[in-house]
Amino acid sequence: MALQAGIVGLPNVGKSTLFNAVSNSAKAQASNYRFCTIEPNTGLVNVPDPRLDALAELVLPDRTVPTQIEIVDIAGLVRGASKGEGLGNKFLANIREVDAIIHVIRCFEDENILREEGPINPVSDKEIIETELQLKDLESVDKKLQRTEKLAKTDPKAKVELEILVRCKDHLEKGKNIISLGLTKEEKTAIADLFLLSDKPILYVANVDEASMHTGNKFSATLIEAVKNEGNEVIVMTNAIEAQIAEFDNADDKAMFMEEYKMDEPALDRLIHSTYKLLNLSTYFTAGVQEVRAWTIHKGWKAPQAASVIHTDFEKGFIKAEVIAYTDFIQYKSEAACREVGKLRIEGKEYIVQDGDVMHFRFNV
Repeated sequence: MALQAGIVGLPNVGKSTLFNAVSNSAKAQASNYRFCTIEPNTGLVNVPDPRLDALAELVLPDRTVPTQIEIVDIAGLVRGASKGEGLGNKFLANIREVDAIIHVIRCFEDENILREEGPINPVSDKEIIETELQLKDLESVDKKLQRTEKLAKTDPKAKVELEILVRCKDHLEKGKNIISLGLTKEEKTAIADLFLLSDKPILYVANVDEASMHTGNKFSATLIEAVKNEGNEVIVMTNAIEAQIAEFDNADDKAMFMEEYKMDEPALDRLIHSTYKLLNLSTYFTAGVQEVRAWTIHKGWKAPQAASVIHTDFEKGFIKAEVIAYTDFIQYKSEAACREVGKLRIEGKEYIVQDGDVMHFRFNV
C-alpha cells in the first residue's frame, strides 16, 4: 500500500520520542535541541489486531503476519517555515509526500526542555503549524491561478478549474485548511497536481506529563475544545512512557510495567488504530496452515483490487473469491466447518470487501 503518516510539530514537543515508541524498524534520535531530526526517519509499524491472534489460535499456522503502516518522523517546524525559516522547505517537502498528519502538541510543563514560543500554549502551537501549511498552499494556489486565468479565456475546462482555485484561495486566506472546504472528488482534480499540505487528514497527539496520562490536563483540555468542531480526534498520551513500554521484549515485564501505571493497553495501540482509520484503510485476512495474515486495503475496494495486494497476477486473473465473515469463522472454528453450514460465500468481481473478511482467491495464471 505504501501509505504514510507523518509525525509533525514544533521542535521539542516529543515527535521523535513518539516515533521511537511506534516504530519497530527504526529508532530516531531524540535530543533537546532544534532540528535533531534533519532527514525524515521512516519506520514500519505493526497494526495491533486481536482478530489476527484469534484466527491464529484456531488455525495454528507456521507463522502469523500482521499488517503494517508506515510512519515518518519529520523535522520540527518553526514559525516562518513557509518562507524557508529553519528547515522549512525540507520540512514542507516531506509533509507533501505523506498521506496523513499526526500532529504532536506539547501539553506539559518542563523548564529543562526548550520552548522559544513562550508559555505553554497548545492552541497557538497548533495554529503555527497550520498557518505555515496554509501559507505554503496559498503560494501554490496563487501560482496555478495566474496560469489558469489566461487559459480560462478560451478553455472551458480551465474556466472550471479557475473557479475552484478561487474558492481555495478564499478559503486559505480565511485561515482554513483546504480539507475543510469539502471539495468533491471531481473538483479535487483541479488541485491534484499541487499536493496541497492542508488537504491532508489530521490526528492530534496531546503529549501530557506522567501525572496526566489517564485524565489529561488543562492544556490537553484546551486543545480538545479548540478542535471539537473540526471533526479531528485528539489522543492524550505520555510519549515518554509509551517509548518505555515499547522497549520491553518480554511480555510479562511489559504487563508488569503497564500494571504499575494502571494501563489496560498502551495508548500507542489507540494511536496506531486511529492512524489506520485516518488513512481510510481496512483489513481482510487469509488463513491457512502456512500462515495467517492481515492485509491492508482502502475501504470500498472490490475483491479483485483486494487480491492485488497479495500479487498483481491475482487481480489480472481474478475468477472469484471465497469469503467467510470473521465472526462466522470464530463461531464455527474452521473453514471446513463454515463451508458445511453454508457460511462460506462465493463472491465475484463487484464484491466490496468488508473489514474482517477471511478470503481465499481463485484466479487464472
